[in-house]
Amino acid sequence: MKDNSILEMKNINKRFPGVKALQDVNFTLCKGEIHALMGENGAGKSTLIKVLTGVYEKDEGQIYLEGIDKPVSIKIPQDAQKLGISTVYQEITLCPNLTVAENIWIGREVGAIRNWKKMNEKVDEILKTLDIPAKSTQQLSSCSIAIQQMVAIARAVDMDCKVLILDEPTSSLDDQEVKKLFQLMNDLKKRGVGIVFVTHFLDQVYEVCDKITVLRDGKLVGEYEIKDLSRMDLVSKMLGKEFQDITNIGETKTVYHEKDSTLRVFEANKLESNSGIKPFDFYINKGEINGFTGLLGSGRSESVRAIFGADKITGGSILKNGSKIKISNPIDAMKNGIAYIPEDRKVDGIIGDLSVRENIILALQVLNGFFRPFSKAKANQFASEYIKLLEIKTASADTPIKSLSGGNQQKVILARWLLTHPEYLILDEPTRGIDIGTKVEIQKLVLKLASEGMCVTFISSETDEMLRTCSRLIVMRDRKVVGELSGDELSANMIMSTIAGGDKN
Repeated sequence: MKDNSILEMKNINKRFPGVKALQDVNFTLCKGEIHALMGENGAGKSTLIKVLTGVYEKDEGQIYLEGIDKPVSIKIPQDAQKLGISTVYQEITLCPNLTVAENIWIGREVGAIRNWKKMNEKVDEILKTLDIPAKSTQQLSSCSIAIQQMVAIARAVDMDCKVLILDEPTSSLDDQEVKKLFQLMNDLKKRGVGIVFVTHFLDQVYEVCDKITVLRDGKLVGEYEIKDLSRMDLVSKMLGKEFQDITNIGETKTVYHEKDSTLRVFEANKLESNSGIKPFDFYINKGEINGFTGLLGSGRSESVRAIFGADKITGGSILKNGSKIKISNPIDAMKNGIAYIPEDRKVDGIIGDLSVRENIILALQVLNGFFRPFSKAKANQFASEYIKLLEIKTASADTPIKSLSGGNQQKVILARWLLTHPEYLILDEPTRGIDIGTKVEIQKLVLKLASEGMCVTFISSETDEMLRTCSRLIVMRDRKVVGELSGDELSANMIMSTIAGGDKN
């Protein structure tokens, strides 16, 4: 092992049916180091961590730990724990109905927890040493999410962890809670603990980390000292686009040119929600296609969820045609002519056991009222019209939607909302996981709808797709709007530069 390294993963390979999730990936962590593991969705970060923690068994490669001469075998999570490798996940895995002390001691030998007084005293000492503002006897559920995460870290530290993995620990925290967590991380760093920090927040990486390892498509892009990698270069490496190699993208998009194309149909002022996005301003004109862009976790989806009322609005206002409207929930949004196709069609979009017909008429039935159901003939008429219009491939309207391909499921969801004749259509990752032919069909349909005067917000992880489709982009980083691009500014270079905060070094 290299001098001062506490962990070395060498030539790690992991395959799933039809997918090479990790291909000869190397990762090195040093003692007293905070090391960011970065990459977009599907880059391999989670798989690498699951190999290290025994959730997955690697196919090839070696894992070395300080003080052990030969490669270690990690086949189950208990193996990792015994070797001093602990993980704190975004979702708290402790028991909220137990006390702080019980959570820290859970899973130990029974004899070790018979003396409750001693156990509580020891835990209070640990909490004090780590400067965690909690008491051993308080129920965990009474603590904030930040404190619960710190308790999970305290449990790992008390079990003599050498390697601490923090998987998206700040996603549910406010700014003050993040500062407290970073203070604890720095304290552990001074004690020699090696910390792997998985996050999508660029500013946090540059605030607290010493090194960055970037993965992309299951392969190692590189390991970098934080001082040697600018934000722009980091974004470039994550997305796989070098600035000097960006080529011209696509054909000129359709633009809505009627005299009322500058009419602001919907507008948001200082809008914020319980998802943690910072207050943002937003508007969309008649016949415009705009989009929210940024890295995964930047707040793209949370922004449109706020506009649609899918997340609770906690501040700001929304206007329609210049007049303030109240959107407390999705029904309010729907009544005001807003339609929303969510990011995860399987979880938030389709109802798998219902038929294609039932899925298509669902939104319109909600608006009409469930006590005023459509006749079978009317429902069939609606379904037939949109199956034909969108060329949905299905045996019949009675076919369960879960039997359809991903692309045809997406078309059904699109049909559902088009049936309500919305003024404003929000599409969050509408082409993810579908074949190229259907992807092109959906893009063409979006351009056609806008040319007829519909407002459309389009979100995609594929930069090329955003540039082909949108005439204006709102750029997000760390859950706040950091810029807006239109006209000649619409290029991959400018998107990456704006995401990186204008850092061109």
